[in-house]
Amino acid sequence: MPGTMIAGGKTLPSIQATFDDALAKLPDGYVDGHFGNRPWGVTVKRSQDGKRIGLYGEELGGTDIVSFNLYRLAGSGPTLKPCEMSSAKVIEFVLGLAPGPQKIAFR
Repeated sequence: MPGTMIAGGKTLPSIQATFDDALAKLPDGYVDGHFGNRPWGVTVKRSQDGKRIGLYGEELGGTDIVSFNLYRLAGSGPTLKPCEMSSAKVIEFVLGLAPGPQKIAFR
């Protein structure tokens, strides 16, 4: 994936690649985390075929939310579909979210 060239011949990753990497690091299911020094609860759902990723996050004790679907379809690049918010807000959230330790689910 193309990046941005900087001094010394090094290449920075593109925003898309950085976003994809940060999203891939988020576990499936629910995780607590922090964004903007505030606690968040985030749920990530991935389709079995890997063609859709959905994320819904709520600021715990606040009113802010982040929600989107990302589609990876044949013949086109990834398509980000934010839910009633800007793509910039979604990207900033995924890049800035610091997930806490995973919780063990008991059944």
